[in-house]
Amino acid sequence: MRRSGGRADRAKDKATESRVAVHRHMDELVGRVGHFETSTATIVADVAEMKPVADDVKRWKRMGIGALGVAGIPAMALEVSFAEAIRRIVFVIIGKV
Repeated sequence: MRRSGGRADRAKDKATESRVAVHRHMDELVGRVGHFETSTATIVADVAEMKPVADDVKRWKRMGIGALGVAGIPAMALEVSFAEAIRRIVFVIIGKV
């Protein structure tokens, strides 16, 4: 009878140890999830702060590309005209008309 009582006590001790381990792991998980939620909230706040800046940069980029197009097309036309003028001058000098 003593053997079965000892086994029962050992089984209870193991069960208690197992419950303690499970509760310890649960506490760790709760702490990690809490930390994760805090980190996520911080990231969301940071992104909310950065969004207006990113929108401004996008707007500046569009304006810059538009300005390059407005200035680039006439510059290209002027370049072609200038190159044609130089070509004609060279032909006049060389004698090929």
